[in-house]
Amino acid sequence: MKKEEHPENQWRRRLHEIIFEADTTEGKTFDVALIILILASIFVVMLESVRPLDLRFHKTFSVLEWIFTVLFSIEYILRILSVKRPIHYIWSFYGVIDLLSVLPTYLSLFLPGSQFLLVTRSLRLLRIFRVFKLTRFVSEANILKSSLAASRRKITVFLFAVFLITIIMGTVMYLVEGGQNGFTSIPRSIYWCIVTLTTVGYGDISPTTVLGQFIASFIMILGYGIIAVPTGLITVEMTRQSKLHTNTQSCPNCGYEGHRDNAEFCYHCGHSLHS
Repeated sequence: MKKEEHPENQWRRRLHEIIFEADTTEGKTFDVALIILILASIFVVMLESVRPLDLRFHKTFSVLEWIFTVLFSIEYILRILSVKRPIHYIWSFYGVIDLLSVLPTYLSLFLPGSQFLLVTRSLRLLRIFRVFKLTRFVSEANILKSSLAASRRKITVFLFAVFLITIIMGTVMYLVEGGQNGFTSIPRSIYWCIVTLTTVGYGDISPTTVLGQFIASFIMILGYGIIAVPTGLITVEMTRQSKLHTNTQSCPNCGYEGHRDNAEFCYHCGHSLHS
């Protein structure tokens, strides 16, 4: 005989499906509504930064900001209540982002007065963290995140190699050109090498000798190849990750996402995904 689920576990599981899942009708509706709120709040922040509009509609913007803050605060509390281990969500990446998206408005209550205006303004800019919450609704973003994580070691080795190249070539240019041509120190020469290697080319320093120009040409051509390497590494991982069919199911115990369609247990903590 199947054991009847406790009423408390029933509403928590139901709330978890609505808030954290996107494969159900209720979950999709919740996600769409949340996306609209996020975009609307960011739009208000952008309008508030326009001084003429802020002077004219300051009270309206303040009221709207408090409405958004209250709604996001309720969402944050509901997310904590819907998981069995709230501390895992609170200290997760999105948990911190969700908290940072509502804290500035509350902090502004404790920083009154014109002398704290600039501080309050800078705190309110933290609301832009709501942008990062949009990525949880895009499956392609999860593929990109997984691809970056899978290729991080290769990219780290590659960046270290580039770092060594800039030090060596920067030192060579310092010896070839010298201070009379703007290469007054090895760090400044390394700066020139980085600017040239990344094909930015500010032009504030440029070689004048024939040998220096030849070396600079070699670094420029090398730069195009260097730009293509990390792109290829990530593309390979994205192709591999796209073949792994995952869903939006979130573990009710630890909040881990990115499970396979046929997964029965969480890859992170081993908890059942259906209880």
